[in-house]
Amino acid sequence: MTKYETIFVVNSALGEEAVKAIVEKFTSLIGANAEVETVNEWGNRRFAYPIEDLTEGYYVLVKFASAPDFPSELSRIYNITDGILRSLIVNCEQ
Repeated sequence: MTKYETIFVVNSALGEEAVKAIVEKFTSLIGANAEVETVNEWGNRRFAYPIEDLTEGYYVLVKFASAPDFPSELSRIYNITDGILRSLIVNCEQ
């Protein structure tokens, strides 16, 4: 098991319920395939520059431990999900 951190930004213009549904989808997906350590919902934050003509998004940080093949699958799912503006997965070296 390797430790990872992922942060993803959800389009907050979708509405509160849609944002919560996307956050729940990804926390459940990570929980089903890895051991979740923490989930920190940072909430709406302003961007340093516009992304797709938007000025703010809903940030979520998740720390987890999983097998080395799961992060690539998670990244693929981030890329095909409407509503995810940006995502990043980082391997946490000890």
